[in-house]
Amino acid sequence: PQLGSEPEVQVPNIASNHLTTGLISYIHTTGRYTSGINLFEKLRTRDLEVSSLLAKVMIFADEEVQAVQLLHDAVAKLPMDYSLLDCQATFCQSKGRLDWALECAKRGVTAAPSEFSTWARLAEVYVGLEQWDLALLTLNSCPMFTYQDKDLPRMPEPARILLPVLPESMLDEIDEPPQYDGDQVHSSLRKLHAAGYKGTFLKAYSLLTEVTAKIGWDQLLRVRSQVFVMEEEYRSEKQTGSNQRLSNPNASTTALRGTPSPVINGNTKLDGHTNGDTNSQTDDEETLNEKQQISPTSSDKPPDSATIADEAIEKPEHTITPEVAKSGNDDPANEATTGSKYTQFHNKRLCERWLDNLFMVLYEDLRIYTIWRTDMARAQSESSDYRKSAEEWEILGELAERLHHFPEAVEAYQACLRVRFSPKAMKGVLKMYDEKGRNGEVLQAMIRLIAWQYRWYSEFSPALLRTIRKLIEHEGAVKVRSIVQATSLPQPVLDLTHRYVELCVAFRSSGSEA
Repeated sequence: PQLGSEPEVQVPNIASNHLTTGLISYIHTTGRYTSGINLFEKLRTRDLEVSSLLAKVMIFADEEVQAVQLLHDAVAKLPMDYSLLDCQATFCQSKGRLDWALECAKRGVTAAPSEFSTWARLAEVYVGLEQWDLALLTLNSCPMFTYQDKDLPRMPEPARILLPVLPESMLDEIDEPPQYDGDQVHSSLRKLHAAGYKGTFLKAYSLLTEVTAKIGWDQLLRVRSQVFVMEEEYRSEKQTGSNQRLSNPNASTTALRGTPSPVINGNTKLDGHTNGDTNSQTDDEETLNEKQQISPTSSDKPPDSATIADEAIEKPEHTITPEVAKSGNDDPANEATTGSKYTQFHNKRLCERWLDNLFMVLYEDLRIYTIWRTDMARAQSESSDYRKSAEEWEILGELAERLHHFPEAVEAYQACLRVRFSPKAMKGVLKMYDEKGRNGEVLQAMIRLIAWQYRWYSEFSPALLRTIRKLIEHEGAVKVRSIVQATSLPQPVLDLTHRYVELCVAFRSSGSEA
């Protein structure tokens, strides 16, 4: 734990650090599940917190019954271990039991409220349950961390670079020198900030785009206006000059309670209370409201989420102003209108600045995506060519993939490959082939990616090894070798792929016995 952990982890522990992340990645890549189970079982005798890692490896190895029993016994002894609860929630999600996953995710947030992963898991479950208001409230409560990149020494700029082509990687379609088309990239495509997100912000943006892909931008704005205070509402409240104070319910507690926000129908009434202890309540409310600031949708600064979460204790408020009470106005219609207005306003949450920025970035992504699809549809209707440079197709493919429009992303990647070879586009197409089970096309794409990486002096890729290991598990090592050998490509290029098959045989992966 003292060596640090992934950027998404706030406090490293025995189950969440760089060493355990590397071990899990190694076991998942090589398929040496038996060795991993034996290792973590020995470690578990000394420290029970390792049970979450052991359960993950058991699930990888399709030993789900033993994994569930292990999680049950471990949670009984360590009920506040958020790693165990997160593993339970993930397993329930994979089985479609979102109701069970919800309870595990809530307990995980209670056990580790300062960790981003627990809040992100709870938001994922709410998205799966289609409870969009609670999903946004949970996302707004996520603790965000500044991304800390790996500490690598900076090398001085070389005077010149000479990278001779290795004979083993010589292939016409990848050896063709790519023409620099940076000047041909439209300025709007270079200004997409979402492409540079990492760490917690990348995960939060992915959740936001997933919600948008399911309900659409217009519905997302409606839900947003129902749960967050908008700029117009704040100005209207500020201009009234009344003594009515804004009570800011704790969105974190609301999300944990699991009850839908009362703002959705706008008809929920606050409980009536007496006017006792007005002095102490007024002092507390004034202190709270001095720290509260408006939503990032306006020009002022945003509130601090930790301060609001700790200090914004929900307090009942009067549904009419003192001026109205003194005037003796008994108009039921006026009273109902005033009460509904303040009730709706008081039950809303202030949107954090980082989340409001994500909405703005999402709007820009959707705008560029809509323009692209509209122009492309117009070109197809007019039977004219829709031309883009290879780098532009790459950016559009990444854009569509971020917005969860995977068929359109593959279409852009394939258009990029028709212009010139691109490893990024080939990886996107490879993912599509792998999901559809088109093993022949998967191997064709892998041969070219392996040759490309070897061309740039990279002899090993864990992601490619994992992909070819999965193929060997389904087809067998002999069949994979035969398909690769039957490809009409230079033999040195095919030998590079055979090395990955030999690695799977050396690791004794499933299907490589023959």
